[in-house]
Amino acid sequence: MTYVIVGSCIKDDSCIEVCPVDCIHPRVGSPDFESVEQLYIDPVECIDCDACVEACPVDAIFPESELPARHEHARGLNERFFAEQSTVERTAR
Repeated sequence: MTYVIVGSCIKDDSCIEVCPVDCIHPRVGSPDFESVEQLYIDPVECIDCDACVEACPVDAIFPESELPARHEHARGLNERFFAEQSTVERTAR
């Protein structure tokens, strides 16, 4: 299981600060931070520690298995964000 950030995310970096494996992106100051509407959790790197859920001031993070139906599309948004990041990194090499 992993966690998913939904559209009510306000890009507060509280979740980023508590993540022990640095799997929430983009980070404040990174080139794509301003262009994205929300933050995303890398489903491959997430260790299911729950720290981000507790830190989120707007309750925008859910365990994947408990993602409300109205936010189901957020799962794909999170996956696509990291797929695109991977493509950009491979192209830059």
